[in-house]
Parts: sequence; C-alpha cells; structure tokens
Amino acid sequence: MSTREKLQEEVDVLEAEDRNNEIVVYNDDVNTFDHVIDTLIEVCDHTPIQAEQCSLIVHYKGKCTVKTGSYEYLEPRCSALLDAGLSAEII
Repeated sequence: MSTREKLQEEVDVLEAEDRNNEIVVYNDDVNTFDHVIDTLIEVCDHTPIQAEQCSLIVHYKGKCTVKTGSYEYLEPRCSALLDAGLSAEII
C-alpha cells in the first residue's frame, strides 16, 4: 500500500464519522407550517421547497431528519430550532 492510498483511507473514515449525527424535528400541535418552513430556511439553510417537504414529512410521519453533520456543527442549529419553539433533538 502506498502512502497516498493510506492517506485517502484516513480521510474517508474521518468524513464518515462527521456525518454520524443528525437533527430530527418532531411533529407538534403548536407550530404552523409557515413557522416551521421559515425556521428551517433560516436555521438550516434549506431552500423553500426543501423546507416545505420536511414540514410535510414531519406532519405526516411524525418526524424528519433536517440536517446531518458533526455534533459541533449541529448543536447551535438545534438550539436555534428549540428557541424558535420547534421540537428537535440531535441523535
């Protein structure tokens, strides 16, 4: 195995570990579709269509993964979703 191949393998493993966490938003009886959509656009950098699709999944399935990444990347976003009144957690 050459040095170049070994380096590539290490990078692939690190990238895979960074994506182990995800923010899941749960359905509730309090927030409107518009509020959820606007919050996902602002906090998670979703496009309007993506935010609308996530809000529909949350409504019909009870939950939806809205963002993936490292815990350090997700923690402030999850806090912002919670501050906006959404039910969310990092898993």
